[in-house]
Amino acid sequence: MTGPLIGRTVRRLRQERALTQQALATRLGISSSYLNLIEHDQRSVTAALLIKLAETFHVELAELSGSAERQLEVGLREAFADPLLGAEAVAEAEVQQLAAAAPNAARAVLALYRAWRVAREDASGIALPSGRRILLPNEEARDLFDDRANYFPELEAAAEAIATELDVAPAERNHAIAERLRRRHGMTVTVRPLEGLRAYDAAARHLTLSESLPRESRGFHMAFQLALLEAHEAVEGVLGAVKPSTQEAAALIRIGLLNYTAGALLMPYLPYREAAASLRHDMEALAARFGVSFEQACQRLSTLQRPGARGVPFFFLRVDPAGNVSKRFSAAGFPFARFGGSCPRWVVHTAFASPGALRVQVAELPDGARFLCFARTVTGPAARWGEPPPVHVVAMGSPISYAPEIVYAEGLDLDRAAIGIGLSCRLCDRPDCRSRAFPPLEHRLAFDPARRGMSPYPFEAKR
Repeated sequence: MTGPLIGRTVRRLRQERALTQQALATRLGISSSYLNLIEHDQRSVTAALLIKLAETFHVELAELSGSAERQLEVGLREAFADPLLGAEAVAEAEVQQLAAAAPNAARAVLALYRAWRVAREDASGIALPSGRRILLPNEEARDLFDDRANYFPELEAAAEAIATELDVAPAERNHAIAERLRRRHGMTVTVRPLEGLRAYDAAARHLTLSESLPRESRGFHMAFQLALLEAHEAVEGVLGAVKPSTQEAAALIRIGLLNYTAGALLMPYLPYREAAASLRHDMEALAARFGVSFEQACQRLSTLQRPGARGVPFFFLRVDPAGNVSKRFSAAGFPFARFGGSCPRWVVHTAFASPGALRVQVAELPDGARFLCFARTVTGPAARWGEPPPVHVVAMGSPISYAPEIVYAEGLDLDRAAIGIGLSCRLCDRPDCRSRAFPPLEHRLAFDPARRGMSPYPFEAKR
């Protein structure tokens, strides 16, 4: 909470509320000069003052962590470092100043950069056969979930209302959902061979699930169908407030919101939060208790951000063997790289080497921030014999300060076990990394035919 980004966060919150430094200092009971030093990260913040700041701004303590500013800075660094822009190097101090003093302008810069990347891809021939321009609705959907910290109280309320009426233990919830679909909506559910995973015939009121789906996935698809019928108003309310830019983005966001509601129905907020704490976030035990898959249990854990009843903040990531990120949510303030690949030293990628085994890592970022991370492969059903089944790694992580609450920290020397990782090779300043795939963009390369160091791309330190 008292890291270097707290000053920028305080300044942003003060400016959003149209408060002068003098006015805020008066409310906090400190001098305006002391507040000025805090905003410029030249003074630390005591616990008592941190609580006063949260009360004055009417925010949760977690919102003072600076994660929003940090993620914004990462995006700006990636954009300004793109060699194809041909721009002059932008100093780190200028990036920090832009993110802190003009966050709306910084977000506009990132929006323009994303649009430019799409246009560049179109110009390079990466377009649909129809010639229609790629609009990247997944980026728009991802931004919504990032902006809301992957927490939607409207959907939680809708799911809780349904779960309260069902009033069954987790082990009986799948059967109860199937019965509710039958009795309230006149719907039949069958499991049989199917080309896809789920098909709903609205005229016949018949839901068909593929026999290739495991039991927990069948339950999730039934919960999705129930959310589609009974949480429609809540989902459309969220979607209407967002106003997506395209029909494709609206459709993708709607699916994401329905998935969120289905997860909340299968794993009600407070019982799930209490079980997670009592099991010390043992994900396999938690998944077994609620009758869901490992991935479903992990993703639900990343949504526990209810004001006044927050869970441990976790990020959630799902990535394929090629490094493509298909899901990403962060309540933990981890600065994901928005463009390009991530660090090959990260457990997210090394977990592919031991399929089915849960891997644990203390990851240390270049700025010294540490996260307790864990990851495991998950495998889906193959469509047919001879076709490789889809394999992903599901990874989670939390700031190291929460390690005592997580079972995977047992037996670890949290200081000595730390592994240095970067956001991506192009943005990483680590000079001795043997896993480096690309040279850093902000350093001059310094090859010496007489020597061969650890890194394939030796470089000079910035002056």
